[in-house]
Amino acid sequence: MKRLSILSLFLLLCSGAFAQQALSGSQNIVSPDISSDNTVTFRLLAPQASKVQLVGDFLPTEKKETANGVTESPGIVELTKNGNGVWEYKTPAPLSPELYSYSFIIDGFKTTDPNNVYMIRDVATVTNVFIIGGDRADLYKVNSVPHGTVARRWYNSPALKMDRRITIYTPPGYESSNKKYPVFYLLHGMGGDEEAWIALGRTAQILDNLIAQGKAKPMIVVMTNGNASQEAAPGESSLNFYKPGFQLPKTMEGSMEESFPDVVNFIDKNYRTENNKSGRAIAGLSMGGFHSLHISKQYPDMFDYVGLFSAAINPNRNATSPVYENSDEKLAIQFAKKPKLYWIAIGKTDFLYKNNVDFRKKLDDKGFKYTYYETEGGHIWKNWRIYLSEFAPLLFR
Repeated sequence: MKRLSILSLFLLLCSGAFAQQALSGSQNIVSPDISSDNTVTFRLLAPQASKVQLVGDFLPTEKKETANGVTESPGIVELTKNGNGVWEYKTPAPLSPELYSYSFIIDGFKTTDPNNVYMIRDVATVTNVFIIGGDRADLYKVNSVPHGTVARRWYNSPALKMDRRITIYTPPGYESSNKKYPVFYLLHGMGGDEEAWIALGRTAQILDNLIAQGKAKPMIVVMTNGNASQEAAPGESSLNFYKPGFQLPKTMEGSMEESFPDVVNFIDKNYRTENNKSGRAIAGLSMGGFHSLHISKQYPDMFDYVGLFSAAINPNRNATSPVYENSDEKLAIQFAKKPKLYWIAIGKTDFLYKNNVDFRKKLDDKGFKYTYYETEGGHIWKNWRIYLSEFAPLLFR
């Protein structure tokens, strides 16, 4: 009887294991398969499918002439089916070092790779990711170096009348020391939230690696939620699960800028910070660059380092916040106080390129000193990771 019970238990455990394996959805193939020469093979078991395609940011983009000019769409290639029902595509040439994203399209239905558990959400789109190491991309990897800590914290914003969530990176050694650290406030773009920079931007990996190499000073990095109507990222607030989107209420109309001292006060109260202008930096991408521009000139004694990554520049015509009033006068006051670094970066094909050219001309005409960094490409995370890895080493020197 005892032997039978043991046998029953064994069979139950085995059946549970097989059930778990079946539920996982993975297939007994490798995808993506990165070769030693950095060519990559993608595979998908789909014997009943009639057509399988691959879309990825490593494929040549398709350019089309439209009434509004030239638009670019992600490149698509078709996979080839073998006799075992496995579809396959191998890149014709090695891929350069970078973090890449991709998806499959099966008979017109776009989906993720069931053999790759590594995925990232960008607004409402989830894609698989992989890294080709080497050069700058080694900064995006988890390497054998001392690691910082990433925490999600809630703070109260009296200005917005709600509790809100922020993501905070503290550098290696923070918990075991008594020293004070400078703080870098890093802001996301439209449609993003407090998860964007830590996931898509690889902030923790970049800072860990730069600090370990002695290229960046140990610092606290605070990644806010720039959507003034949100408590937190979708699925992480009292609103529970809902689909993320763009153009939320209170977008780029002044509420974020006006309420920003609530974030700084919370950080200075709860962390060991260098509580002064020379110990603070602010930067952001797109909408976050817009926020960084207007927050830093609204509070000219708060930040000594300012970074605009592919930044939106001008407020909407219907924005009536006092933050946007007397903008040129506020900018003059900010530069009269001589910020240690005012850094502007953008890609050559970014749709905001002309806005940045005009803004730089304004700074030039007024004799305001800044640093300019230009890259290839457009409004993409590849550029924003580059900007973070270039900007962070310049801080708090």
